[in-house]
Amino acid sequence: MADRSSAEHQLWLRSFHQPAPGAPRLLCLPHAGGSASFYFPVSKALAPAVDVLAVQYPGRQDRRLEPPADSVQELAQGVFRALDEREDTPLALFGHSMGAMVGFELARLLEAAGRPPAVFFVSGRRGPSVERVENVHLGGDARLIEEVAKLDGTDAALLQDEEMLDLILPALRADYRVVETYRRTPGPRPSCPFVALTGDADPRVTPEEARAWEQETDGPFELHVYPGAHFYLVEQQQAVLDRIGTTLRRLAPGAGAVA
Repeated sequence: MADRSSAEHQLWLRSFHQPAPGAPRLLCLPHAGGSASFYFPVSKALAPAVDVLAVQYPGRQDRRLEPPADSVQELAQGVFRALDEREDTPLALFGHSMGAMVGFELARLLEAAGRPPAVFFVSGRRGPSVERVENVHLGGDARLIEEVAKLDGTDAALLQDEEMLDLILPALRADYRVVETYRRTPGPRPSCPFVALTGDADPRVTPEEARAWEQETDGPFELHVYPGAHFYLVEQQQAVLDRIGTTLRRLAPGAGAVA
């Protein structure tokens, strides 16, 4: 069992910097088409005070030969199996866009297992109670590329490189499929605090839709709106890091300085 757990950990989770002993853990879950490396700057900025772990979904980069997941729940189960059961350090979750959905299902799994996260930072995604009919994943490659370009989170030159597109489009389409077919199923509401973060010009979520996350937790709720669109967290990186640091210090005062 320990060997399998270790293998799952190495498969799903990436660590870029050595944390200080006892540092709180921050598990970061990427957006659709994203990979663990998106959170390298976060790890660099917060180390060694925070142990930043970034999730690597199947179907991309060093996992590109694996079939993509079929659902948000499947992704959450994979991450859940990869996490160890350390009780001496708090675990916080940070999920952006699709990662917010995966993080929500993961928080529910952790709650059911009696290991609720210390806090869930939910970024760039409307609450699960706000449903829309979206079918980008059913369109052609041009439609998918157009949608990604609108969100301004991918280098424009990359979207014009046919060789690179051949590598990234299958995983991207699979991610859009799991996002657009996701429906919340009955289950426990997390008891941890939710901190919702969003951009004021995000075409995919309004501040009020982000506020809908308040319905999904039995714990305290905060909403913070920043200047910017869907990838506001890149332009507002320091402000977001400050928010993470402030929250972790409040929830885990023995963790030492953060950010």
